[in-house]
Amino acid sequence: MISSKFIFRFLVVSCLFLQVDSFAQITQGRIVYERKTNLHKRFADEDTRRWLGEKNKTKIDQFELFFNDSLSYFRPIESDLKEEMSWATNKNQVFQNHVSNSRISAYNVWGEDVFVKDSLVKRTWKITDSKRKIGNYECRKAMWEVNDSLRIYAWYTDEIIPSIGPESFVGLPGAILGVATEDGGVIYFAKTVEVIKPDFTKLTIKTGKGKIMSQSETKQALEKQFSNRAEMKKFIDDLFTW
Repeated sequence: MISSKFIFRFLVVSCLFLQVDSFAQITQGRIVYERKTNLHKRFADEDTRRWLGEKNKTKIDQFELFFNDSLSYFRPIESDLKEEMSWATNKNQVFQNHVSNSRISAYNVWGEDVFVKDSLVKRTWKITDSKRKIGNYECRKAMWEVNDSLRIYAWYTDEIIPSIGPESFVGLPGAILGVATEDGGVIYFAKTVEVIKPDFTKLTIKTGKGKIMSQSETKQALEKQFSNRAEMKKFIDDLFTW
């Protein structure tokens, strides 16, 4: 016959295991993000807005982020279906080494990849008391003031502990599951989180023989290349905001 003391000890140990499991934090996996871009806000001129119409006002793109406690790789999810309005948004890749404080980015500029090698982007975040749920995760809101006219909000969870996020976003005490410009022009939200072990021997940016420059060098080169097109200044600024 099982003694009451044994049963008590069994229940205590079981509760302890349940408690540990309930507070287990995710250290590696894959996050799928959906990005919604309001093209009427992205393109300022009225002619382009009229041409886009209401049907093409919002463009949706899918991305995936592989991560562990040292590395992360953000890339677009390609589809076999023919994509409409592919030119209207950028599909960047970002590979980051959080131990060596380095990254390689492939910025998509009019269908061509421009490669950048630099340190991780440092942003000054203001963490707020505001909270919301994204999927099954409790997230806290943070704000980054890009300049006098642009603020970006991020929602992060400490249930996923690497400091990671979409694009080049890092620097918060947990994984960023949501990012949005203040005007709602660009919005990223995580759709799924999988606990897997990414194979980073295969997950990397292939630069080939492409020229690799620092971010400041790349920005200067693009500004020089498009110096005769005033509308490209906003495009270039937007490119390096993310």
